[in-house]
This record gives sequence, C-alpha cells and structure tokens, in this order.
Amino acid sequence: MRIAVTGKHGQVVQSLLRRGAETGVEINTVGRPEMDLSDPASVAAAFSALRPDVIVSAAAYTAVDKAESEAELAFSVNAAGAGAVAEAAARIGVPVIHISTDYVFSGDKASAYCEEDATAPISVYGRSKLAGEKAVAAANLNHVILRTAWVYSPFGANFMKTMLRLSETRDLLRVVADQRGCPTSALDIAAAILAIATRIVADPAPSLRGTFHLTGSGEASWADFAEAIFAELSKSGGRNVGVERIPTADYPTPAKRPANSRLNGEKLAGTYGLRLPEWKKSMTIVMQDLLNKGL
Repeated sequence: MRIAVTGKHGQVVQSLLRRGAETGVEINTVGRPEMDLSDPASVAAAFSALRPDVIVSAAAYTAVDKAESEAELAFSVNAAGAGAVAEAAARIGVPVIHISTDYVFSGDKASAYCEEDATAPISVYGRSKLAGEKAVAAANLNHVILRTAWVYSPFGANFMKTMLRLSETRDLLRVVADQRGCPTSALDIAAAILAIATRIVADPAPSLRGTFHLTGSGEASWADFAEAIFAELSKSGGRNVGVERIPTADYPTPAKRPANSRLNGEKLAGTYGLRLPEWKKSMTIVMQDLLNKGL
C-alpha cells in the first residue's frame, strides 16, 4: 500500500514515517515547495503524479493563538487547503483521511463529546478546522475525518517537549488545571491511520466512512499531564519539578480553549475495533524515547 501524506515535518507525518518503516507501508510526504495548501493547483498536480492508494491530509495551520490575527491564512490552509486535498483524492479515485481537532467544540458539555454533538468552535483555529471538515466531506464522499486532541510525540513542538525544556531551569511550573482532555500520542495516531487506511482501501462500506474521534484512552488536565511527565522524568534520574495548579483565568491567551476537550471514542472502537492505549502508557513510551535521545 502506498500512502501520500500532506506535510513533511509535523508530528503525525513523522510518526507515519516511523510506523510505515516498521510495517513496510510506503509513506510519501508531500509539502513545500512542490505543494502549497494555499495553491489548489499545486495540490492537484502533486497527487496526480504520485498515484497513491490513500491520501492522508495531515498538514495544517496549527498556531492556535496566532490564528486570531491571521484568520485569512488559517482558513486558506485549514479549510480551502483541506478541501483541495480531498478534491485531488476524489479526482484520482482514492479515499482521503483528514486529521481534525477537538477545538471544533465549545467545551461546554459536561461529558465527553460524541461525533453527533453540535459543533461550536470558540477560536479562529477551531472555526477554520471545522470549515476544513465540511470542505473535505463536500469534496470527497470517500473520506474519513479523525478528530484528535492534545497531540504529543518525540517529534516537533508539543506540550511534553515544552515541559521537558522548561524543567531544565525551573523547579516549579504553573500549569492550567481546569481544562480537561485526552492526551494522544502521534505514534498511536499513526498506527490507527495505517489500520484505517488498510480497511478503507479493501472495503467500500459506507459505515467505514465519516467522522470519528481518535484520542488516547482516559482523561487528564494539563496539570495532570505535566505531573505525569515530571514523575517519569524523576524516575529516570531527572530533576524534580513541581506543578502549581492554576485556573485558565491566570494564564490568559489570545485564543480561547475549550474547558472540556474530551472526545468519546466508542464509534471508532465499534466500527474499526480500534481503541488507543491509556494515555499514561503511551506517555511513558514517548518519554523514554525522548530521554534516550537526551532531549
């Protein structure tokens, strides 16, 4: 199976390259300069030349706070760009797997969000990603949209790596404790994408298409996540770092974040038989990867 994935350096892209090498799946990355998501013509040309079996739409504008002042760019990439990728997949007759986000929800619900819950993003980034979902669905019926959340990995920039970097010089870190979500390893996301891609290439069943939630099992606050990271760091001989649990109000940002980012993964489990590992188990694996590399 040959998979083409948008982007070259993102967490999901790098994780797909690793999982592909482990499983013998050919992963082709497509990004600048040969393809620019803000240039639909370049998108179509890039994929028609590759002729993949599946396209994974992973590249995105992810600067959540910066998006508040760069709305046009965010929508150009996350909405129009995503739609162009899905349209390119439709033209060559292959399915598209699109990566979306928990930020399409407001965060007001008391329990974990299901796929059927009403979307109501509270940030420009969230609105641009929701527009991307709609563009993908409209451009290609043969689609799978995967909403994920709180992504971390050994690659790129993420919360885990930020905490480890700050721990080198800080004895105490103030971390938000009233936002809850599902920390998710990009390596787990990549493994799930490969499993889903294999199914949808072989099986045209409509039930395998649509929108699904894909996150690590269990839940945490950002403060919980930080404490787990530092506990693992300490076990491995690193510095002891404390966490001061603070409310969101004490850490203002240009973009609002959902207080509840928890996503219910039962639809994915029932349809594909996929359930990601408990987040602390995956966190330990990624932590060891980083610590072994001296990062």
